[in-house]
Amino acid sequence: MNDGPLLHPTEADRIREGIAAAVLGAPEGLADSLEHDAHGYLRLLDASRVGAEEASRLLRQAVQGARAAGHSWDTVGRVLGVSRQAAQQRFAGKAGGGDSPAPPSGGSDAPERRTLGGLTAFDEMAALEEAGRDGWHVVGYGPFFHEVEASDHPWEHCRVALPSAARHRRMESEGWIPVGAGWFPWRYYKRPLNPDA
Repeated sequence: MNDGPLLHPTEADRIREGIAAAVLGAPEGLADSLEHDAHGYLRLLDASRVGAEEASRLLRQAVQGARAAGHSWDTVGRVLGVSRQAAQQRFAGKAGGGDSPAPPSGGSDAPERRTLGGLTAFDEMAALEEAGRDGWHVVGYGPFFHEVEASDHPWEHCRVALPSAARHRRMESEGWIPVGAGWFPWRYYKRPLNPDA
């Protein structure tokens, strides 16, 4: 693996500018208020806090994604500019942001659930396709696993890299059901299949 940066400096600059623009642009009128309102700086502080928390969550999920893609802690540490041990201590076991398996509802009528484990970014969709053909649909997920629930009809699943709001609405209008809040960089969807199709 290349020991240098993986992003070109202009790519890194675009990310920094995008984050700054989001922090400044999301709160209504924040940028303009900084010219004349001391309270605006408190709103900027709060918006920056939210941005930092989100960046931290995305970093944790990106680390879990790299691990799910088969990269070692040594490689992850090199990309982050820290030792393998430091990367592992900071990120091992911190799922954060995905859906943990939902507990089955009580009673004998509760649908059966199972965990598809040991999955990677490269084989999870094939596993969900196979499970979907057998009537299982995803109800939760995290690093290396999907929690699925039994039903009496087949399902299809898809994952999309951070869909725009317009694409998300279009997918919902096509019958796709979002599952959870997403697992950076993916958003997962499912929809029942017509068995006669």
